[in-house]
Amino acid sequence: MKKIIAIVLAAGKGVRMKSEKVKVLHLVSGMPMICHVINTLSKLDLDKIYVVVGNQGEKVIEAVSYKNMEFVWQKKQLGTGHAVSQVKNKLKDFDGTVIVLCGDVPLIKSNTLKNLLNFHTSSKSSATLLTFYPDNLLGYGRILRDDEGNVTGIIEESDANKEQLKIKEANSGTYCFSWKKLSQAIELLNRENVHGELYLTDVIQLFSSRNEKISTINVENWKELIGVNTREQLTIANYEMNKRMLKKWMDSGVTIIDPNSTYIHTQVNIGNDSIIYPSTFLEGKTKIGKNCEIGPFTRLVNSTVGKDSKVTYSVVFNSNIKKRTNIGPFSHIRPGSEISESAKIGSFVEVKKSYVGKGSKVPHLSYIGDTKIGDRVNIGAGTVTVNYDGYKKHKTVIEDEVHIGSGSMLVAPIKIGKGAVTGAGSVLTRDVPSDSLALERSDQVIKEGWAKRRRKLEKKRQSKKKMT
Repeated sequence: MKKIIAIVLAAGKGVRMKSEKVKVLHLVSGMPMICHVINTLSKLDLDKIYVVVGNQGEKVIEAVSYKNMEFVWQKKQLGTGHAVSQVKNKLKDFDGTVIVLCGDVPLIKSNTLKNLLNFHTSSKSSATLLTFYPDNLLGYGRILRDDEGNVTGIIEESDANKEQLKIKEANSGTYCFSWKKLSQAIELLNRENVHGELYLTDVIQLFSSRNEKISTINVENWKELIGVNTREQLTIANYEMNKRMLKKWMDSGVTIIDPNSTYIHTQVNIGNDSIIYPSTFLEGKTKIGKNCEIGPFTRLVNSTVGKDSKVTYSVVFNSNIKKRTNIGPFSHIRPGSEISESAKIGSFVEVKKSYVGKGSKVPHLSYIGDTKIGDRVNIGAGTVTVNYDGYKKHKTVIEDEVHIGSGSMLVAPIKIGKGAVTGAGSVLTRDVPSDSLALERSDQVIKEGWAKRRRKLEKKRQSKKKMT
């Protein structure tokens, strides 16, 4: 069996993105778009994937990870033909099929590439092109055919005349080639075009002049093949990928109340019988268990939510929420937090880099930072763990079955022993032994008639002010 390799072109900057970031690193569904391309290729039976890098190549290499992949540098970007030629030294003895595609086509599907490869092989073609009929042809090369419908070449838009620009069939930039014939043809390319570059598309004209067999496969869903060159196209790619994710999870038994306001990244996992309410964002590698209720107006990023849990009107980053837990409304769970099963984090509560034990409750209006809370603890409203002294963060430890009174300030480092109770309005700076009561309050002072006298003086002051 002949070998099959892939070449991914990812060296260009992407000027039309108007960005400091190289084009293929822009995110689609939470991942750099080139990662989508590599993930799609990884589902094929390929011997190797070569990625041609140039602009910000180190960052591209850092972003992409796949076991059977090698990076090749294109130091000067002299066109797509030049980019493919950079792989020649790696394939001196290779006699097989090469699939060439760009790193900016995140929506392309593995089945489409499988069909391309199968047709190319079975038809014994020298080149097979994926073509499509996009609604907007701007930026795409056109497929040239003779009177009998045979492909005679590809003309880039910048080099096309008025008649050629009327052609509706576009080049997707994804091809299969016989490597030996492609490598020979690349040597014959010239830079006689508007951009002064070596176009890979010119290989098709060379093949046609030599009567090599050129085939095409048309992809009906044109959006699958769009190359992301502008911010508008990036928006389209994100929208289309999100539609796929929504359908996937609805087909898997997840209820999505309003698909038009729900966004689910590619790497998210959701258990069946969960309900996703409107205006919810599930991002990164978030994992949600079965029978959960998420949203509305909720954002989860790289976090885990155990089964039978609820997260409402809240934001959760890089944290672990166990089963049967209630979060929100209006909670902020910051990175490094773990909320144990059957716990509650209520309204207007912020938790940062903390552990909250089983059955414990932080119902409302509190800040918990750098804290370890044991099981069955109740944190009263308005409690603050004072963890920062202006230079370092300090830890608070609250052991099992503690009751923290409302309006307490726990000045870290501090430990509240098992079963202890703290009085409301206390500012505690020392450890509290188990099963004790800790109070810190000044004597209440009452000055009778003070408020009345103050009002009288203020009225007199205002009267004098008017006279002047």
